[in-house]
Amino acid sequence: MTTKITHNSLIICIISILLTACNHSKTSDNSDLTSEQTTEVVYEYGIPVDSFNTTEGNVKAGETLSAILGKLGCKGQVIHQLNYFSSDTFDVKRIKQGDSYTAYYSKDSIPELTYVVYHQSIVDHIVFHVCDTLCAHRFKKTVRTEQRIAHAVISTSLWDAIVSNNLHRQLALELSDIYAWSIDFFGLQKNDSFVVLYDELFVDTLSIGIGKIHAATFTHRGKTFSSFYFKNDQVNGFWDENGNSLRKAFLKAPLKFSRISSGFSYARKHPVYKTIRPHTGVDYAAPAGTPVMTIGDGVVIEKGYKGGGGNTVKIRHNSVYTTAYLHLSRYAKNLQVGSHVSQGEVIGYVGSTGTSTGAHLDFRVWKNGSPINPLTMESPSVEPIPENAMTEFIALRDSLQKRIQ
Repeated sequence: MTTKITHNSLIICIISILLTACNHSKTSDNSDLTSEQTTEVVYEYGIPVDSFNTTEGNVKAGETLSAILGKLGCKGQVIHQLNYFSSDTFDVKRIKQGDSYTAYYSKDSIPELTYVVYHQSIVDHIVFHVCDTLCAHRFKKTVRTEQRIAHAVISTSLWDAIVSNNLHRQLALELSDIYAWSIDFFGLQKNDSFVVLYDELFVDTLSIGIGKIHAATFTHRGKTFSSFYFKNDQVNGFWDENGNSLRKAFLKAPLKFSRISSGFSYARKHPVYKTIRPHTGVDYAAPAGTPVMTIGDGVVIEKGYKGGGGNTVKIRHNSVYTTAYLHLSRYAKNLQVGSHVSQGEVIGYVGSTGTSTGAHLDFRVWKNGSPINPLTMESPSVEPIPENAMTEFIALRDSLQKRIQ
């Protein structure tokens, strides 16, 4: 006889789940009348957990869901129904090694496996009801948002300031993205500082990341850069106090969290040849394999091995600016001469090809055909907030400024 999970059996299964919860949570009418104190039922994943004993485990290499259910004591006829289980809720063949699960057993004299919860992530879970008929439903935990203000003074680097002040590590990435066009994060100075108003996300009491950044100020080399997030049906992004976009035509640097090992110079002693020669670029020391991004939109005009420069990509951004990225270990997949690239797109990875003493990126910029110092290059902003949205922006800016002053 073939077993199939039908629409009717699914309805029966759902009713069974609801009845289980009701039977475990309800009290008799007499006890309602006489008891002065009732015990609050605790639910997890929709299960009244106080009514069950639990055990936890992790998926081992090569382990299947049917093997896990069998190990937990699930009935054979229920396990057999996995062969007909719909993948609309969960593909039982795609359980992953290392993922965790929780089994719930009744508190009867002979414990019966009633539920198995497979934890896909901190937020997403699959609840299997495994009494007599196999069925499942998705359970998504509530993500709670708390608005926070963080501030720190920098002594060595943005990352160290975040870590030493016990702030969420993701803030370093978010701030570097917001100010990527305004601040040279490889040239931060002692006593630079920041204040940021943001949402932190929690599941139960566990922090799972950073949500929306509302506003920030970053003081660098004595100048304060303000940013306010503003969105309407016309624009979306971060803006300074005057409504100018923080996004500019070019990023300040082609990679994140590195250090400058050699600057722009017409008289540098070459580390390999030991002779004095021009170095019309900036060297960024970074581990081999670090992603390298194009600083602006453009078209790839050169890609290949260029002698001492090793694997090189050259990009024309417009009629004025061209950039080049040297000593790459490899190129981004499908990158070709003629490819159109977008600002921030990965075009290759740090390496030590060509004439090089170690892994680094040699980054070069030309303006109207002449080399210029990338660290002093001025970059125009994109379009500001439209005039008809300025009143709305100013009201938001003023309310946010009061929070971060």
